[in-house]
Amino acid sequence: MDVTGENPGREASWKKMSKEPPRGPRPPGGACCTSPTETGNERDWTSTFLRTSLRVSGGRSGPVAEHSRRPAAAQPPPSLAALPFFVFFHGGYWQSGSKDSSAFMVSPLTAQGVAVVVVSYDIAPKGTLDQMVDQVTQSIAFVQKRYPCNEGIYLCGHSAGAHLAAMMLLANWTKHGATPNLKGFFLVSGIYDLEPIMHIPENEALLMTLEDAQRNSPQRCLEVALTQPVDAACPVLVIVGQHDSPEYHRQSREFYQALRRGGWKASFEELDDVDHFEIIWNLTQKDYVLTQMILKTIFQES
Repeated sequence: MDVTGENPGREASWKKMSKEPPRGPRPPGGACCTSPTETGNERDWTSTFLRTSLRVSGGRSGPVAEHSRRPAAAQPPPSLAALPFFVFFHGGYWQSGSKDSSAFMVSPLTAQGVAVVVVSYDIAPKGTLDQMVDQVTQSIAFVQKRYPCNEGIYLCGHSAGAHLAAMMLLANWTKHGATPNLKGFFLVSGIYDLEPIMHIPENEALLMTLEDAQRNSPQRCLEVALTQPVDAACPVLVIVGQHDSPEYHRQSREFYQALRRGGWKASFEELDDVDHFEIIWNLTQKDYVLTQMILKTIFQES
């Protein structure tokens, strides 16, 4: 899906938004979730994610690899060596969530022969954004070293997790001793420009400075990058829900546009009738449009 570009020289739209406290889950820039159905608050969804993840991990129907932020502790079975790997990064404003509550999407993927890796990272206030990005980079390098014959590594992140996945587009793999076999990115309801986060209460735990925000903003990193993609054929899907807030829509569209300008094989999709949580929760369903997008990308189906 092509998206008409905005003038990059004009004032960022988030600076004109209301500073009033939002209702419900708080997305970037101070706008609230706009789902007309009011499907539940963040705490309700977190509980749902956790219950389902625990149930899935207790009765797996296929190959699953759960990798922690401590690479030496993870020992996925060797039978996964030649499979495609789906690596997932959870959201939670970089200060909540965990790999334990993020395995809910496993079954539809493992049933088709995809190894699923759920990555953990040190959330704020323990971890800084720089540390989180470094831990995620190390995790991907670890998977590549552990399974060098993999059939491709596909990164997926939701919300703050999409930010971390997007930071891998221009990661310096040399210092980690492995160049991962990256074959695709699925960036779901992500945050790509961190400067707006500095102006809402969520930054109290992150303690971001302007320099931190700029250094860790995929949008900015992409715009100043001097190199082209290592693999220009690697697809990058930027995805947002119909009922995500206006700021999620703005950031997703502008990041998609930056990807296209940078030479990436990027596409943009707005999924109908889902909000910020439903868009990722529905990966529990094998016939869900995003589940099918992921499987078709992994298995290169038209």
